[in-house]
Amino acid sequence: MHELDYLDLLAREAALVEFERPLIAARTAGLAGAELAELEQAKLLALRVRTLLERRRRREEELSALYDTAGDLSGLRDVDAVLRAIVHRVRTLLNVDVSYMTLNDAERGDTYMRITDGSVAASFQRLRLAPGAGLGGLVALTGTPYATANYATDARFEHTTDIDHGVADEGLVAILGVPMRLGSTVIGVLFAANRAERPFAREEVALLLSLAAHAAVALDTARLLSETQAALAELSAANAVIQAHSESVERAAAAHDRMTAVVLRGGGVEDVAADLVDVLHGSLLVIDTHGRTLATATTKAEPVDAPRPTAAEVDEALAASRGQGRSVRRGDLVIAAVVAGADNLGALVLRPGGPLTGADERILERAAQVTALLLLFRRTVADAEAQVRGDLLDDLISRPGTDPQAVRTRAGRLGLDLDAPYVLVVAGDESADGLRQRAVSWARTFAAARHGLAIGRDGRIALLLPGEDPAATARLVARELGRTLGREITAGGAGPARGGEAVGPAYREADQCLSALFTLGRAGGGAGTAELGYVGLLLGDRRDVAGFVHSAAGPVIDYDQRRGTALVRTLEAYFEAGGGLAKAAETLHVHVNTVTQRLERVAQLLGDDWQQPARVLDLQLALRLHRLRG
Repeated sequence: MHELDYLDLLAREAALVEFERPLIAARTAGLAGAELAELEQAKLLALRVRTLLERRRRREEELSALYDTAGDLSGLRDVDAVLRAIVHRVRTLLNVDVSYMTLNDAERGDTYMRITDGSVAASFQRLRLAPGAGLGGLVALTGTPYATANYATDARFEHTTDIDHGVADEGLVAILGVPMRLGSTVIGVLFAANRAERPFAREEVALLLSLAAHAAVALDTARLLSETQAALAELSAANAVIQAHSESVERAAAAHDRMTAVVLRGGGVEDVAADLVDVLHGSLLVIDTHGRTLATATTKAEPVDAPRPTAAEVDEALAASRGQGRSVRRGDLVIAAVVAGADNLGALVLRPGGPLTGADERILERAAQVTALLLLFRRTVADAEAQVRGDLLDDLISRPGTDPQAVRTRAGRLGLDLDAPYVLVVAGDESADGLRQRAVSWARTFAAARHGLAIGRDGRIALLLPGEDPAATARLVARELGRTLGREITAGGAGPARGGEAVGPAYREADQCLSALFTLGRAGGGAGTAELGYVGLLLGDRRDVAGFVHSAAGPVIDYDQRRGTALVRTLEAYFEAGGGLAKAAETLHVHVNTVTQRLERVAQLLGDDWQQPARVLDLQLALRLHRLRG
């Protein structure tokens, strides 16, 4: 029972020296050589477990520190306080004597000491490092982490008198430095240093890099806050200028009234574009969020080349326009975002025929607002059609007994052929609120573009789409909807099916498939019931036993049939023996090595993960069904 002593030592987190006691006690009790060797192996295993537990405990501390740092960043108020907290966490987590941070000085072309923790030498705290000088200068120059167990004797670094004196005054020996990056630019270096020789493990380097990344984000956030405040100040100045020029304001208001009249008489985006170039003179391009052209217009008296900005230029300018709430200039172009609340609808891209005043830019921005109004009206019409399509799908799911011919007629008006094969997909996430209207709007657009139907039900989205592959369609919906919403979406698929009466059962199967994916821990992707193993076999209304057997054990069964081998019988004996090779060999009347070789062949056919619990369950059920089917 000495082996239990090691479990007790692990449970109470005993010191390392105590793991020798059971072995000493066994020797004292006169334990035989083989038993003593077995106990020695138990000790070594316990020590490995202790090391693993200690490593995980330390990893938990590191993750906790990174989480706290992220929390500091989310509530950033005082950048100095956040940086001091990060430098202090470096010292405590890496268990070093000193931690510090240097930042690049763009004006002087070197780096200077920004924050220290644990430092006692004033000369060290005043150090400045030239590019490439010392360990820190080399990290700042190359953007590569460097570590040394003994800096004074390490010839890899360019030693200077000031740096060596500062390091000596601080008494530092071992030093680790990692770059602080913003994109591809190194803005500083984060250090951990010890006053005695010690190596730095790869995990410590990775942790220091993570903390350096947080520090860089804190500095960049502070910079962005400063830039935002400057932008707000500029906007206030622009408003003052507008108020000071009442004539320009009246002109802009008149132009706005003119464009409003376009809306009232039932005009479109093309009419707004034509009126705008009449007022501002130049060439105008109206695009949607995907870069597609909605309208173009140019001054007839003095034609101006149509603007042709690249997608990258438009994306960057749109982001700036939305952020500032006004038009932005990019070269000879003026770009205004077309937005409605949080919805991005497109942009107006103007190449003016002459200089634009501030009031002219306000006219362009008002034109963007009117364009947004027209696009919203167009969307409302599309939503009404989508509602009709959704009502049809709701009826097919909720009232399966509806007259089939009437259902075909309604579907035909919407361009849907229910006699052709289709699949049902149900998508959702694990939040308590479910998917909201934005997701439903996306689904309606997605389905309409593919001559399908979509509706929101019980916090989830149901889509009927032409096709014969429910799994691939579910993965497509999960990926595209997740990309649109910016979060993880899961989708279950069912089908293919035909006819209106099959919609209800297919919907319920897809909905159950989605719930099963959440239960099985497979959120964030898409699948059909056929990909859920025995779970899919139970959920599906169509019991495809042969398909399930083939997906789980087909390669092994086919191999036996081609080669006349006994892999299936070997697997059955192996499972009946509870995974015991010797007992399985006895049942099969073969040598243990033979069983091992057969199982290796199984791994080649099914994959190395065939003994994972979920696959083992599918495989055992498939083998039993195979035997029952004769």
